[in-house]
Amino acid sequence: MFIRTVKIPSSNGAVNEYVRIVESYRQQGKVKQRVIADLGRKDLLTALLPQLQRVLLGQPLLPGEDPNAIEVLDAATWGPLLVVRTLFEQLGLWELFDDLFPVGRDGVAGADRAFVLLANRLIRPCSEHGLARWLESDFVCDRRGRRFVPHWHPHGRVQVHHRQLDAWYRTLDRLVASKSRIELHLYNRLRDLFSLQPDLVLFDITSTYFEGSGPKDFAKHGYSRDGKSQNVQVVIGLVMVAGWPIAHHVWEGNRLDSTTVQEAVRDLRTRFAFGRLVFVGDRGMVSEENLEALQRDGNGYLVGLKRRRNAHLDGWLQAVDEAAWLDCPMGITAREKKKNPPRTRVQEVASGVEGQRVFVIDSDERRQYEQSKRQQAQERTRVKLLSVQRRVAAGELTDPAQIGAAAERAVRAHKGYRYFAWQIRDGAFEFFEHPVHFEREQRLEGRYVIATSEKAFAALDAVAKYKELMDVERGFRRMKDVLSLRPVYHQVEPRVRGHVFVAVLALLLQTLLQRRLEEVGVDLSAEHALQAVETVRQVSFAVNGQQRSGVSAANPRARQVLNALNIENLRPPTPPEDEPTVM
Repeated sequence: MFIRTVKIPSSNGAVNEYVRIVESYRQQGKVKQRVIADLGRKDLLTALLPQLQRVLLGQPLLPGEDPNAIEVLDAATWGPLLVVRTLFEQLGLWELFDDLFPVGRDGVAGADRAFVLLANRLIRPCSEHGLARWLESDFVCDRRGRRFVPHWHPHGRVQVHHRQLDAWYRTLDRLVASKSRIELHLYNRLRDLFSLQPDLVLFDITSTYFEGSGPKDFAKHGYSRDGKSQNVQVVIGLVMVAGWPIAHHVWEGNRLDSTTVQEAVRDLRTRFAFGRLVFVGDRGMVSEENLEALQRDGNGYLVGLKRRRNAHLDGWLQAVDEAAWLDCPMGITAREKKKNPPRTRVQEVASGVEGQRVFVIDSDERRQYEQSKRQQAQERTRVKLLSVQRRVAAGELTDPAQIGAAAERAVRAHKGYRYFAWQIRDGAFEFFEHPVHFEREQRLEGRYVIATSEKAFAALDAVAKYKELMDVERGFRRMKDVLSLRPVYHQVEPRVRGHVFVAVLALLLQTLLQRRLEEVGVDLSAEHALQAVETVRQVSFAVNGQQRSGVSAANPRARQVLNALNIENLRPPTPPEDEPTVM
């Protein structure tokens, strides 16, 4: 290791010299260097050098020297903000937002306020009200180095001054108004950075619920993916290409999945100028009208088919040749099991539909799960039917209509009609395995069907491409659980759309961070990487009454993250002396 000095211009035009500890290392036969620690400005270290030497050598204090001459004033978390600022720069968001958003009356650029909202959603997601508490603990600054500080002004339940809240709400409104341009810019930027080939488009739907009534005629009751059917909600559609979220849509809460497909595809063709694309969607997206519309416009599809309410499906399952299965590559979970790892197999069967190919997929893991759920439901139904049988035998139920009503309630509770049939013979109630339905249920267990219009897809390719839909599902989980998309508290439609947009943009930044880590072989998730760099702090301290500042050294895991993003300068910009903070 050795010491190096570098000169870095500050935002006010001054040039400061910084001292760093640098380490040499060898990679692929080449000698490279990396920064181990940033010790701070050379002029400030010079003033501290005598005292620092005595501390390091264990020498006693000089006569009259105050042992408490160094007083730590603040140690704010800075590392995660530094990472997000770098991701912003790589995506060209600073320049884009500067073009879109004006500088406010308070002298703060709209791009810097948008950065604060996105960084907060990615680092410590909270509402605009809670954002003030985050500003106290983290060093959130604009590009001039001025630190954002909370403007506390308690008024009833609201603790933050309305002017500061209004500034964040106006930023949300500006983001929503510019959504189309922002998404298009980011798509073009990703295409340049990662050579995206937008021929396979993944699309899926989720919902998020409100606490409160939500916007009228927008927040509505519908099918809740969050198990909150009592709450009103909105429906969110996410479009992904090669693992990147490139567009999203927000609809009223009772929008049906199948009615969203053509709108999403039309947007890709018009706004993003997509040529022919292959649409990949789950069972909820499938309708004859959608598939016909896709092909009519020259597009293709790869979709999962409903396992019930499909007249062809049982015939396809019966057409399976047990000797014709192809083994699919094992996933991580299967590879971790040394004995009898679960298999996934596929085979193509004749569809009987012109222009459509059908693949039956058989999954051991899925079969184990579905068999256990079926056996559980079957046993619960059997218990209920035994109760009806005992009541009839005891003379408690004698009227055939009453017996039939009780039997129907028993089989309806746990979908027992899939497994049992019943009859009344000579006044006695009997039940037994359904001769048709039960066998069909057993054929379904562990198997599902996908269909495609593409002649060039091999069976294994079709399965692999369809399983990429899990990228969208993982994106939804990260948005909901890590980025705290739910619940929504806003009561105005544009603010709801802004809340969702910020979460989607944060998901994109998180995806970019994950890609950068993977490119250099850092075995950390994006979430854990942001936690690792929390050790990098902006420290303010006083030396003999004079205020100084510096950045704490990164630990080994944090250095891995910083190196993955090629971050060498750890210090924030130096603010103007007369304006160190902004609201």
